[in-house]
Amino acid sequence: MKKVLSLAFVSAMALTAFGIKTSTSQAATTLDSSHVSVVAGDSYKSIAEANGVSVAALEQANGRQVGGFDLIFPGETITLPTSNAAAQNTTATQQQNTQAQQEQAQASQQQAQAQQEQQAQAQQEQQAQAQKQAQQAQAQQQQAQASQQQAQATQQQNTQAATQTATQNTQSSASTQSAGQYKISFYDPAVLGSNMGYSGVAANLSVFPKGTQLKITLSDGTVMYRTVNDTGTFANSNPNQLDVAMPNASIPSYGVTTASVEVVG
Repeated sequence: MKKVLSLAFVSAMALTAFGIKTSTSQAATTLDSSHVSVVAGDSYKSIAEANGVSVAALEQANGRQVGGFDLIFPGETITLPTSNAAAQNTTATQQQNTQAQQEQAQASQQQAQAQQEQQAQAQQEQQAQAQKQAQQAQAQQQQAQASQQQAQATQQQNTQAATQTATQNTQSSASTQSAGQYKISFYDPAVLGSNMGYSGVAANLSVFPKGTQLKITLSDGTVMYRTVNDTGTFANSNPNQLDVAMPNASIPSYGVTTASVEVVG
């Protein structure tokens, strides 16, 4: 009995070995358009390649874990994915690719938008800085202009004050020089061929400038008001002498006298 079993076992092993050897050169046996039968040496990869489908689609069609370890045995029936499944797989792949492209495009767009925002912000900061510098320059210019105007105003005030002081000193000097006794002589402008009239008086113009109004009080008490309008020969050579214009008929017989002179205008 043992010998019979041993012979049977050896025969079975030989047949199996022979089957494996001869089947490695064959592909899975096609049963119909959607099923094949596994022969020795087949794998999901070889079956997928032989039927123009992906391994993942073949695994999905047979309820296997995609990407898992696929153990098959000779004689096992393998279901081929239908065209719908393949199309769905292709569609899913395309959708994944499209989604990936969209995500990549969106990321690129967001990156470009971020760069534009950064550039816009940098430009705004540059414009703000330039505007600030322009305002500072304008403020400095206005300050310099105000300082210059103030300096000019101060200089003008000082000049006016100096001029006023000089004028006052000159008037005071003239008033001081005019105070006192002066030698008075008389002359008739008409006799000299002049038409200046009898309201004037000839004086040394360095003492009494033209236009100075004088109050002349003669020694006998006679008061006359005359305006300096000329300088005579005697008055020009003598700063303490005045030549009063008067008609010959009115000239006093004494001819020359003294008088108290005051500047009244």
